[in-house]
Amino acid sequence: MWGGVTHQAAGEPVRKGVQAHLPERASQLEAGWATLRAGDAAAARAVFGPVHASSPSGETFEGLARTSYLESDFTSAIELWEQAYAAYQDAGERLGAVRVARTLGGMYAQIVGDFAVCAGWIARADSLLGESGASAPSGWISLTRGMFEGDRRRKNELFSAALAVGRDQLDSDLEFAALAYLGASLVHEDRIEAGMMLLDEALAAVAGGDVDDFCVLEEIFCQLFSACEYARDVPRADQWIRVGAAIAARRRLPAVSAFCHTHYGGVLTDAGRWPEAEAALLEAARMWALGARSRLRFGAVIRLADLWVRQGRLEEAEQLLDGLDVEEDADVARPMAAIRLARGHTALAQDILNRAVARTDPVSSAAGPLLALLVDVHVAAGQLDHASEASAALEACSAGHPGQHYLQAAAALARARVTLASGTGDPRPFLREALDGFARAGMPIEVARTRLELAAAVVEAQPEVALEQARASLDAFERLQAARDADAAAAVLRAFGVRPATARRSPETLSRREAEVLDLLGRGLSNPEISDRLYISRKTVEHHVSNILAKLGLRSRAEAAAFAARTAPASTSGWKPGPKPAPE
Repeated sequence: MWGGVTHQAAGEPVRKGVQAHLPERASQLEAGWATLRAGDAAAARAVFGPVHASSPSGETFEGLARTSYLESDFTSAIELWEQAYAAYQDAGERLGAVRVARTLGGMYAQIVGDFAVCAGWIARADSLLGESGASAPSGWISLTRGMFEGDRRRKNELFSAALAVGRDQLDSDLEFAALAYLGASLVHEDRIEAGMMLLDEALAAVAGGDVDDFCVLEEIFCQLFSACEYARDVPRADQWIRVGAAIAARRRLPAVSAFCHTHYGGVLTDAGRWPEAEAALLEAARMWALGARSRLRFGAVIRLADLWVRQGRLEEAEQLLDGLDVEEDADVARPMAAIRLARGHTALAQDILNRAVARTDPVSSAAGPLLALLVDVHVAAGQLDHASEASAALEACSAGHPGQHYLQAAAALARARVTLASGTGDPRPFLREALDGFARAGMPIEVARTRLELAAAVVEAQPEVALEQARASLDAFERLQAARDADAAAAVLRAFGVRPATARRSPETLSRREAEVLDLLGRGLSNPEISDRLYISRKTVEHHVSNILAKLGLRSRAEAAAFAARTAPASTSGWKPGPKPAPE
């Protein structure tokens, strides 16, 4: 969204009141734009700051705005872009004003969540551009319009128009940004193979050095993560992340795995890399904190809640979802229903999922996870006829997407669970199909859960196989830090008469969350500050502090802070303090 910024747009008049023709100033500004293209905010501020102080202009305002954006200071970025727009208008620099108006439209929509303001700025950019025909600015405006267009057909038309302009004007940043957005849109339209081909091409262009702008590079990776998360294509995401890491090292950029934290966190959750997923999603929630209505902020919160549900942290997940409405965002349905199911409230879980399924195209990929959970809810409630219907709907959904290993595996697992619950038929072929599918999809948690189902299915006919599968699932759950699932696997092993030799912590060892709270206590943070930092309620912080004091035999939070400051990592069973929090 923020790409396409150049230090001197072709055809712009000489700036009024600014001696832009002087070689020294021109050289300084070019150096500033080069640092921005490299993603180096500190170096950019060191260049633009002095030039702006001596002779402010639309270009220096714009450079400082981009610098603030890279520093995630979105409030300042918006203010500076608005000042840049006014300065360009005063100087009669129409294309600069067009570029900034288009950027402000994107900022107000995606960061702040004010879509009416977004529409106003995009309309302003269009009016300023007039009837100039195909040009790079017109292409960037089409791209931005497409990003916030609700109608899929029109969205794809706008992306295609931007792509054509990028190729016609030889603007490679525009070309490959548009290619990535179009590819992701096709994936979300369930034209997955065609969309992924476009995304692969855009990423190959990045790897080949065809994309110059750091922000465009970020956007292309972000669209890949969005598409891979939707299609649950973890292997593709992992392959491109390895390429991205090499690009980051070569260009001295931040690691590409840190881009687009919201969608990347979703991919990492499916991949079973839960500590990394939590870090990415917490960062995303903080990053978008400016826009309380921002869809990205809600997306990060919902994904974080889903992760915590999978980890068995139900109370914390429920607090995150408090105030969100399944009628307004279907993504809320799955973690909210999973919480109800875990607590035995199957009727509430059914109601949530039925409403969400009713608003979702039954043959779209988005329906798959909802139907899979609905099968589990019906089985738990003993409603096998309803479970069979939901399973059949999931099979029909997966049949329309033959290349999606996750959907094939989820449908097979649902069929196995219905078969097991009804006691009719042999669930083993379905379970083995599910194992293969989840393995191909790169989803180790789902593989381990399916192993546990297989253990239960063959315990009488093949007890040795059942024992092997249960042990393998427990090992995977403990390696992946899936405590709730590990408890279930250990219970199955105990039922086999085996006492599992687990590496679970003793009751007096701090949990990971307690260790994080202790770390922040040691840095002098108050309970409200810890609540904001960890995205949990103040009541939960108080609960963790009480547990820490009890477990460590301390009398006050002051003693806990002193303990955190002086104690070696080994004292808390492997806990290591994280880096000091960045200023907020």
